[in-house]
Amino acid sequence: MLEDQSRDPQAPKGRPTPKRSEAQNLRRKAVVVPTDRKAATRQAREARRTDMAKQRQALAGGDERYLPARDRGPVRKFVRDYVDSRMRVAEFFLPVALLILVLSVVRIGSLQNLSLLLWLVVIVAIVVDSVITGMRLRSQVRQRFADKNVKGVVLYGLMRTLQMRRLRLPKPQVQRGTKL
Repeated sequence: MLEDQSRDPQAPKGRPTPKRSEAQNLRRKAVVVPTDRKAATRQAREARRTDMAKQRQALAGGDERYLPARDRGPVRKFVRDYVDSRMRVAEFFLPVALLILVLSVVRIGSLQNLSLLLWLVVIVAIVVDSVITGMRLRSQVRQRFADKNVKGVVLYGLMRTLQMRRLRLPKPQVQRGTKL
């Protein structure tokens, strides 16, 4: 097929035209239709299962070959390392939200007011930290990867900050406090 597309349309093709029956036989041989559908389904399921196991292992270990497309590449690796190298306010959102929920359920008025104030403080702190992190990350990525596609990497990094460090996938590869 590729030979036909790359050659000049005015040039001779260099071979005789096959008979219709020969062309049909070649097409039939090219398409492999399983004779046992249940076995083919089982085989496809096993192949999918092994691929997913490799992908899970890559997410746990950081192996670039089997990472999902959204996590591949040197730019995304830098963003992950940048986010994981410092403590972020947003990663403590879930435990603090649980605390706020407990405080708001208690039937003491002062604790309920405290929970509302805590909500405001947490949201403002997350927004401020996210803006600062986003600006710094954007400048670092532009400095280091000026020639690469950096579309969406800041949002990728900010979404990573919202996850607790232990639950992040791919797992963090750098310790906190590491200079990049």
